[in-house]
Order: sequence, then structure tokens, then C-alpha cells
Amino acid sequence: MKAKTVFKIVLLLILAVILAAAGYVAYVLIDYHRLPDWQRLEVAGNASGEARTGTSYTMLSWNVGFGAYSRDFSFFMDGGKYSRAYSEEEVLTNITAAADLVRRESPDLILFQEVDLDSDRSYHVNEADLLAGSFPGCGRVDAVNYDSPYLMYPVLRPHGKSLSELLTLSSFEVESASRRSLPVEDGFNKLLDLDRCYSVTDIPVDNGRTLRVYNLHLSAYTSDGTIATEQLKQLMTDMAQTYAAGNYAIAGGDFNKDLLGNSSEVFGVSGKDVTWAQSFPFELLPKNVALQAPFDAASPVPSCRNCDIGYEPGVTFVLTIDGFLTTANVQVEGARVIDDGFLHSDHNPVVMTFTLKDG
Repeated sequence: MKAKTVFKIVLLLILAVILAAAGYVAYVLIDYHRLPDWQRLEVAGNASGEARTGTSYTMLSWNVGFGAYSRDFSFFMDGGKYSRAYSEEEVLTNITAAADLVRRESPDLILFQEVDLDSDRSYHVNEADLLAGSFPGCGRVDAVNYDSPYLMYPVLRPHGKSLSELLTLSSFEVESASRRSLPVEDGFNKLLDLDRCYSVTDIPVDNGRTLRVYNLHLSAYTSDGTIATEQLKQLMTDMAQTYAAGNYAIAGGDFNKDLLGNSSEVFGVSGKDVTWAQSFPFELLPKNVALQAPFDAASPVPSCRNCDIGYEPGVTFVLTIDGFLTTANVQVEGARVIDDGFLHSDHNPVVMTFTLKDG
């Protein structure tokens, strides 16, 4: 083959790669979209009955990590190996085990995060149906957190397209539910941060007021963590306004902030190189909103592990980023992390016991 012919072939191949890359970038930019703010959400299988003042209730929150995070799973965006769950069977095992654990706890309100509906990374398993199906007596609120374009990375095993949601299950009647859009980063980083939201679920209380429940999963993969702080400001403003109107507010979920402020000291593994694990901005808490960080000083259990490697006690960086915010008219009796040993997610579930004050 003549040198000129070889040169033409190589040139055509390079041109084809450039056109394919340009086409992919155009697809990602065109496909990117955000859902509208205050989008109305449907309530499926609504339960009956109001919440009552002076009665002890439990709320459980768990980021189930799209069913991928077995104990030895690491994630490419944390510097680990894998971009997808090991297999469909592994996803089914982890989600089923999560549902079994929560069912044993028998909470009145359940908040799940990172629940996939139809994603390449979780083999298109509808995890929301699996989880909700384990609690047939509960009303169900589904809020799409992000619907991302196909991520062609890592090249040999792409992360793919993700459709993921926040799932709220209530043993009380739900009056209404909405999806609140959160601020996200601008520019190219928005393609990694994706669309973000929290769901707002309104439950009637026997004194004529409303219990407003927020289910949240704030941003982690941002340039410097400030967007997650802006998201917190919006949430806490909403909660303060709800309280000022005479109603109750509880937020639960994955804050992607160190809720203890010193998890490295508490759990004995340094997280100085984990840029997303910034301290919760305690100084921003409004007057009538309190942070409920689940913690037992006698036997501290973290709620999350870093995923650069599989879970190795004493080696893997762990911290508490899952918890609750409550308004002053909510009496908190206790909050704790359930030690599941990170067997089925990169998070352990957290649970809080509370009472709604009267008057």
C-alpha cells in the first residue's frame, strides 16, 4: 500500500473520531434539561389517617446507592474501579435486602434516595417498584432527581444513561406533593452534577396543621462544594417559612456534608483528601430549624463510606452525611445510624423518633 493511501486512511479515521466526539458532545448538550420547579407530583396508593400530635413516630432515611454498592464495590467518580453494578442479580439482592431491613424497623415514614427507575448502571431494574412493593399499606411519592444523557465514560464500560429518583413512603394520608428544583453548577460541571431536587410531601395533622416532609439528596460531585451549601440555604429557607406559617417541617436524606463536623476524628480515618466531605455549615441554621445528626458517642456508627476502594474497616474513610433537619415544633426523641456494615449500599440507614408538639 502506498504511503499516500495510508496517510489518507489515517486522516479519515482521525476525522471520523473527531466527528463522533463532536456529535456526542452535541447530543449531551442538546439532551441536557432541567425539570420545572414546584412540579406537582402524584400520590400512588394513598394511605388514610392524619398524623397526631403527642404521638411518637419514626422516620427512616436511606440512600440505597442505586443497588450497586456491595461491600467491596468502588465507584469510578470516587477514584474506584466500577461504573456499573456487578450484575442485575446483585442489584436485586441489594435492593431486596434494603427493603427487608426497613420492613423490620417498621417506620411510619420512609425516605429513599438514589433509587433507579431505568438506568444502564443498574441494568434497568425498576428499584422504586421493588421498594414500594414491600410496603403495600403506604402512600407513595416519586420525584425524579435526575434524568441524565448517556455518559460515555469510562470508555470501556460507560456509565450510560441514568433515570433516578427520590422515593417517599407514608403510612399517613398525603394531601399533596411537589418537586422543588435545586440550584446546580453552571457550565460543563452541570453535566456531572445533573438535575437536583428535593421532594415536598404534605401530611395533615389532627390539629388542623400540616406536616411537611422533605426528601433530599444534595450534590456531591461539584467543583468546591459551594453549590451544596446554596442548596441547603434554599431548603432551610423553605423550612423556616413553613414553620412561620404554623406548620411542622422535617427534612431527611443525604446532605453530602459532614454532619458531625469532625468525622475524621470520630471514626479515626483521615478524609483530608476527600474534597466533597466538607463540614455542615452550622452557622447557617435558621433560628427555628435544628440539625439532627444521628450519633451515639458510646458506639459511633458512620452513615457513609468513601468509595475509592471497597469497605475496609479502619482503612476506608467514613463519615456521617445522612440525617435530619426539624423545626422547633417537632420534639426529637432520638436519632441513630443503623449499622448494616455497608453490606448493601455505601450508606447505612438512619432513623429518627419524633413527636409533633401541640400548640
